[in-house]
Amino acid sequence: MGVFPRISDPKIRTGCAVAIVLASMGVVTSSQVSTQTATASIDKYQWLEEVNSERALAWVRKENERVKVLENDPRFAGLAAEALKILESPDRLAIPDLNGGEIYNDWQDATHVRGVLRRTTIADYLTPEPHWQMVLDYDALAKQENQRWVPKGRTCLYPGNELCLVELSQGGEDAVTMREFNLRTGSFVEGGFVLPRSKQMVAWIDKDTLLVSRDWGSDTLTKSGYPFVVKEWKRGEPLEGAKEVCRGAASDESPTLPIVVQDGDGNRLAIIYRGSTFFQKEVLLLKGGKLAKIALPGKIRFIGLVRGQIICLLDENWKPEGLTDTFRMGSVIGLKLDSVDKDPVHLKPIAVFTPTAKEFVEDVGVTKGRLIVETLQNVQGRVYSYEFGSEGGWTRTKLGVPDNRTVVVESTNWSDNQFFLRVRGFLDPPSLWLGDATAGALKEIKATQSKFDASGATVDQFEAVSTDGTRVPYFVVRPKNMKFDGNTPTVITAYGGFQASETPTYLGVKGKLWVERGGVHVLANIRGGGEFGPAWHEAGLKTHRQRIYDDFYAVGQDLVKRRITSPRRLGITGGSNGGLLVGVEMTQHPEMWNAVSINVPLLDMLRYEQIAAGASWVAEYGSVKNPAERDFLAAISPYNQLKPDLKYPEPLIFTTTKDDRVGPQHARKFAAKMEEFGKPFIYNEIIEGGHAAGADLKERAKTTALEYMYFIRKLMD
Repeated sequence: MGVFPRISDPKIRTGCAVAIVLASMGVVTSSQVSTQTATASIDKYQWLEEVNSERALAWVRKENERVKVLENDPRFAGLAAEALKILESPDRLAIPDLNGGEIYNDWQDATHVRGVLRRTTIADYLTPEPHWQMVLDYDALAKQENQRWVPKGRTCLYPGNELCLVELSQGGEDAVTMREFNLRTGSFVEGGFVLPRSKQMVAWIDKDTLLVSRDWGSDTLTKSGYPFVVKEWKRGEPLEGAKEVCRGAASDESPTLPIVVQDGDGNRLAIIYRGSTFFQKEVLLLKGGKLAKIALPGKIRFIGLVRGQIICLLDENWKPEGLTDTFRMGSVIGLKLDSVDKDPVHLKPIAVFTPTAKEFVEDVGVTKGRLIVETLQNVQGRVYSYEFGSEGGWTRTKLGVPDNRTVVVESTNWSDNQFFLRVRGFLDPPSLWLGDATAGALKEIKATQSKFDASGATVDQFEAVSTDGTRVPYFVVRPKNMKFDGNTPTVITAYGGFQASETPTYLGVKGKLWVERGGVHVLANIRGGGEFGPAWHEAGLKTHRQRIYDDFYAVGQDLVKRRITSPRRLGITGGSNGGLLVGVEMTQHPEMWNAVSINVPLLDMLRYEQIAAGASWVAEYGSVKNPAERDFLAAISPYNQLKPDLKYPEPLIFTTTKDDRVGPQHARKFAAKMEEFGKPFIYNEIIEGGHAAGADLKERAKTTALEYMYFIRKLMD
């Protein structure tokens, strides 16, 4: 099941090795896609937006009976067991979080359903069977406090320090409770910092001082429910006594949040990010209790600090005041910290990485003295180590990673120049590589066993031509001996939004339940994502979004043209923004798909701004307050475009009650309208899990097994 984009909130790695990444125009008109249904009808199902009302929950209980057609299939129990075996496998990679000279790891298994936090030394971690020391048992904590806690991460004072704030969610929702925890003693700090449940972000100024962005009461949250007031909270003070440092505005689309980082040389930086829109940020330097605006462009992502250089990623072209050079969108730049301190207006950036026609930055990690830059070259992973030289420029070393793989900067270490990469492909189980940025060395140190038989499968990369002539790449995982007769069961997935890149990922459970049974898995790199830099994303913003949907449809057409599959054997799946995508495809091209799996989706695009955190995504989708944008939203909104006289494929609609990001309201209303029109559908709303497939491994196994039981029945039977 898909989740909302990795940048739905600013992307924050909350482990102790803190790295922060904040996250030719055609327009579809109402003459192209009818808005008659959207504008003429009254929303009779708005009562389903009351998430926890008894009337709404009674409706959910009734509609959930529909999913029993999948649960009662004699094959379902076997699928669920296979999925759970893979998810709970002890052979999974224990993903490392470098913290000084130690490794921390969050782990779930059959015994620890909600998970544990554990640690070991780097040397021990490199052995085949590390000796883990328990730090925090979330299952025991949940039982002791009679709470269904789901761990959401932790924010540490600084790398190597024992103090952190542990984030605990009730059932997987984005709102968390934060508690101060001592990693060394494995216990909560008596009388320590405690922040009650809220959507909130924190940063440590020092061991006795926090910067906190949260719900402070009246007039401190945006319309989308995010905090826009940052306060300084001292140890020993009551929370209500915290001193205000910065205030955004209720009209902001994204939160105002604090960031404090340091580098391996002891330099420290405190800034405040104010999110006027989802993508436009105002960056404020906090020094001596005073704020000064840094004259950076609005579309910028802060990476970190290294060798006294502030590292940022540009999402727009930028010509700094007083300079002749223009830095291209997609570039990584460095700014001298001391120069920014002295003059935050007249900036003199240095280019670190400049994109090419085919290569763009995907992620950046910071070590003690190096940058580890992960790129995509035609959606293939590349990695470089960058060093800041004595003459004031950056030099790079290309690291030898395998071809045709996705490479992820998993963890970096500010105390030295070690780092970990995770390498994976559709058919290749994840492996872990240890790097030394100083030496430019890289070595595979851990690999996992295959979770499904991939010997009979192969991977191709093709291109489809979209409506406007744009070439859209996509991956096909298929049987080697597949007959090109248009009869192979095929499922396409994509995301297409928020500059989130979709890259080859080990199929694992999907491989076992689908590929091993002869099914084809397709990943489409449609516009709206970041696979080809910021421009690939911007091409599908707001009223230009039909391009994204045309790209996806073009991939489906190309698969049929190549005789890989046919509409009878073709299914689609997507989650969150991807759920909106497949909802649009279902209503615009119902004849093209025989199965549609819609997961934790946006579907009512005329009311999305009033539901959960929807108001924060206006920069992506547009607003009903703008007449042209409203017309377009009405034209593509799946909920509003359902027609009583059209035949649709029977969709599987999945959501969770505890989703406080997109919310279950969209899925409920869409299903209710389908029921009104007498259209068949399968509905599955689970209580926990937040904006994900479940709160624990057992729930994830079940929901994934249900999805592939659905695809087997629709496309293989």
